[in-house]
Parts: sequence; structure tokens; C-alpha cells
Amino acid sequence: MSEFLLSAAVFVLATVALGLFRVLRGPRDADRMLAAQLLGTGGVAALLLFGVATAQSGVTDLAVLLALLAAFASVAFVTGAARDSGDPNEPSRDEVRGAGDDAA
Repeated sequence: MSEFLLSAAVFVLATVALGLFRVLRGPRDADRMLAAQLLGTGGVAALLLFGVATAQSGVTDLAVLLALLAAFASVAFVTGAARDSGDPNEPSRDEVRGAGDDAA
């Protein structure tokens, strides 16, 4: 059974490698971010398969950490995209910098 799980992990890593090509060549930032999310999800899947196949519990912790970092990357991307689009509800960078100068 472990051979099957290891071969499935290698297959997932191969598809993640194809997703890496999309990250590098994506026409828009949103395409690149979605491909990066694919890399995170595929990495988590490959790590979980590898951890079960080798019976190492530390690999599962690493997979959970990678999933958490991928979620933070998505939040950072959406926050940055909202600021760059000129969302009226978001303060500009100059306003944020100026607010800190008034407090000093």
C-alpha cells in the first residue's frame, strides 16, 4: 500500500510542477495567485500522502503549516489588490504613513 501512496505523491508533485509553470507565465496577478494556491494545495496533498506512506507524524505537521501559510498568502494578495484598485474604503499608503507622523 505504501508504494501506491508514494506513487500518488509523486504524481501530485508532477502536477504541482506543471502549476509552477503557470505561476511563472500567468498573464495576470490573479492567475498567478490561483496557481500559487494550487501549489500550496498540491504540496499539502503530497506531504500528507508521503507522511501516511512512511508513517512519520512530523510530515503531517509540516503539511498543516503549509496550508496555514497558503491561507495567509491569499489574504495578503486580496488585501494588496484592494489597495491597488483604489477601494474607497481602504486608506491610501500616504494616509497610513501620515497617521503615524501625527502621533509622534
